[in-house]
Amino acid sequence: MKLSYQMGLEAGTKALLDAGITYDAIEMAFVGYCYGDSTSGQRALYNLGMTGIPITNVNNNCSTGSTALYQANNMVKSGLVECALALGFERMARGSLGTNFPDRPSPLETFHEATAEAEQLLSSGLNSGPSAPRMFASGAQEYMDKYGAEIKHLAMIASKNHRHSVNNPYSQFRDGWSVEQVLASAQINKQLTKFMCSPTSDGAACCIVASEDFVHAHNLENQAIEIVAQALTTDEPVTFESKSAMEVIGFTMTKNCANQVFRDAGFKEGEGRDQVGVVELHDCFSANELVTYDALGLCAPGEAHKLVERGDNTFGGKYVVNPSGGLEAKGHPLGATGLGMHFYITMQLRQWAGPMQAPGLLDGPDRRGKYGLVHNIGLGGAVVCSLLRRPEFYKGGGQDGRDRLGYNHGHECRPVTMSDVDKVKAHKNSPFILQRAKL
Repeated sequence: MKLSYQMGLEAGTKALLDAGITYDAIEMAFVGYCYGDSTSGQRALYNLGMTGIPITNVNNNCSTGSTALYQANNMVKSGLVECALALGFERMARGSLGTNFPDRPSPLETFHEATAEAEQLLSSGLNSGPSAPRMFASGAQEYMDKYGAEIKHLAMIASKNHRHSVNNPYSQFRDGWSVEQVLASAQINKQLTKFMCSPTSDGAACCIVASEDFVHAHNLENQAIEIVAQALTTDEPVTFESKSAMEVIGFTMTKNCANQVFRDAGFKEGEGRDQVGVVELHDCFSANELVTYDALGLCAPGEAHKLVERGDNTFGGKYVVNPSGGLEAKGHPLGATGLGMHFYITMQLRQWAGPMQAPGLLDGPDRRGKYGLVHNIGLGGAVVCSLLRRPEFYKGGGQDGRDRLGYNHGHECRPVTMSDVDKVKAHKNSPFILQRAKL
């Protein structure tokens, strides 16, 4: 089993190889993780160099990875740096999520209390089981009570994600479970079965954000993907004052974030979703994916289950949602999840996703839309949404990341070696640290 800093070194090395730069070019880094001691980010990145740059450690629950990217992106957008790095990793304990500090109240205590109060208004009554699946299951139950969705729709979503994961070599599960198998798996609470839930996971991911000038200077026009708009939102009073289980799991927080992103991208209120072809959204439980369709505006209000029935969340439908397999199948290493989502959308927009590729994103008669949408939520709370596209200055041809790694890492998973690290490490490095580097 790899340690967090080992996974971080591997992800960082692959990202630098992909970009064709060394760690010398990185001017600032943000490192996300939830289960690790202070300065774990430095421990991971010092293997790539000790250049004295600012390294900030980030913890924002399940949205940690995207929050790290949000900070890196803001540094580049503001002009403070030309190139920044966002890294996320996690090594998780077995079983359901728990607190790191059992000697003090959890910051999620108020969310648990609000869920219990909201459940009294639901047709299913008080729920049970581990706290995270309970909160999201109750949110889905409210949606079912209001709009007529059923548990079968949760199973259809889970089966869709597991079916997608068969084509993802990075995925934790590649079993392709059917709707019947999902429903027959172990019951977690009144609404969810085991296969409707994301597993505890180990993993890492890394993204490099650079200015347009940096992209041109390093001849990256053939693979750079533009962050058109990105937003981070947190809770409003409605989370607790509405007595709504859907609000406890961030319905309005997600809706606000998505609306801001599309507004910042230049769309009028409620518009722009028809320009999206592929989505990676936060399906920690299939319950959340159902509710999130509505919150993101991918369907008419109250019609998320109808979107599922039409198959508008998979290949051949209006959107391809979680072609990676989503958190339920590819895994959910908290600090890395959001960065992994951005990786998968980037590979989709580069057209490097192989068997995971959503058709018609960029051209052709079945063109779905030129944008990829990312949604990453952490209760407690924070939502990050990003709208990505291939930039207008795109220019094909020449060497790209596939050549530098020696394979298409968009849909092939191969290990990193210390010779790879040697290619991307900074000139200013510590032999003392490198002697202790492991992969």
